Amino acid sequence: MAWPDARQFLEEARLVGQLRNQRLVNLLGCCCEGDERLLVAEYMPNETLAKHLFHWETQPMKWAMRLRVVLHLAQALEYCTSKGRALYHDLNAYRILFDEDGNPRISTFGLMKNSRDGKSYSTNLAFTPPEYLRTGRVTPESVIYSFGTLLLDLLSGKHIPPSHALDLIRDRNLQMLTDSCLEGQLSDDATELVRLASRCLQSEPRERPNPKSLVASLTPLQKETEDPSFVLMGIPNSTSCSLSPLGEACSRRDLTAIHEVLENIGYKDDGMTNELSFQMWTDQMQETLDSKKKGDSAFKQKDFRTTIECYSQFIDVGTMVSPTIFARRGLSYLMNDMPQEALNDAMQAQVISPIWHIASYLQAAALSALGMDNEAQAALKEGTMLEAKRNAAAGKK
Repeated sequence: MAWPDARQFLEEARLVGQLRNQRLVNLLGCCCEGDERLLVAEYMPNETLAKHLFHWETQPMKWAMRLRVVLHLAQALEYCTSKGRALYHDLNAYRILFDEDGNPRISTFGLMKNSRDGKSYSTNLAFTPPEYLRTGRVTPESVIYSFGTLLLDLLSGKHIPPSHALDLIRDRNLQMLTDSCLEGQLSDDATELVRLASRCLQSEPRERPNPKSLVASLTPLQKETEDPSFVLMGIPNSTSCSLSPLGEACSRRDLTAIHEVLENIGYKDDGMTNELSFQMWTDQMQETLDSKKKGDSAFKQKDFRTTIECYSQFIDVGTMVSPTIFARRGLSYLMNDMPQEALNDAMQAQVISPIWHIASYLQAAALSALGMDNEAQAALKEGTMLEAKRNAAAGKK
């Protein structure tokens, strides 16, 4: 509703898309059709700050990492301000995402002028700046107020309304303000963070600090600066993992090795191992089943043209979807020097099974064949990450 004029939306997306910084989830593109308005940003595989702070499963976020998050966030705001984009709408813990290395980045979505007729939209009025409640408009000082609420989130591990937090600060009841999970990790820098939060939450906008002074205040507080973020976060890092045989084969575009792996895996990833289920099909489906079996036989014998033909007959009927068949047909397309068709099949396999690492690996091979090396590397990293998560989950069982 904020973008009735498609041309204004496209122009705003173009301007935001010109921002490029390692502290931002950079905008890659946009889509505009009818009333639909979509923004396309870099893929961040490691969830939001809200997830790690409020809904963690294995370990709470370490104090050193929390300090790193606020510094990176302040640096992101300083960069945006220096580029003439000081307004950020609805800054909160869901707008901070973590990249493949575990580094926090701020979503560029909030940089779009999320407003109409001069009025801004917000998701939670209890946490908005006082001046917003009066005017309905966001100012650069309003962004600093929201930054203060994020400081409270990181201190407490909870979403505390600013008015309540300021009461605790005035009463010097800092114990109620700090996360009990951080016991033994806090030091004088926690007091400094509280002081900074109270400055950001001043009711008078002109009394709040600017992004540059925030960076200056937060830089000396940093701890464990030599440790990568993914170590502090306790998450797997794709660049630190050696490639599996399939990942290695896809990185080299060794199609023979990929074929061997796919043949050995069979159908165990998509529930098609039980041939008895096919016996329950009606007689009229027997022809479809036969085309699958012929495709399997042709794939085993490396007759890839016949493989494409038979699997296409099976896919076109549409009775049963199988990521394995799309993967096998995709490889067959690669064998016949048809990389675009191979990429389409690898992407279709991922649609059916979003966490299937093999689909990402095959996309890497197809993208490499298309000369899209950067995209191929990204797909390879995603496949490595998915495979690591899969192996970790299997190890817990």
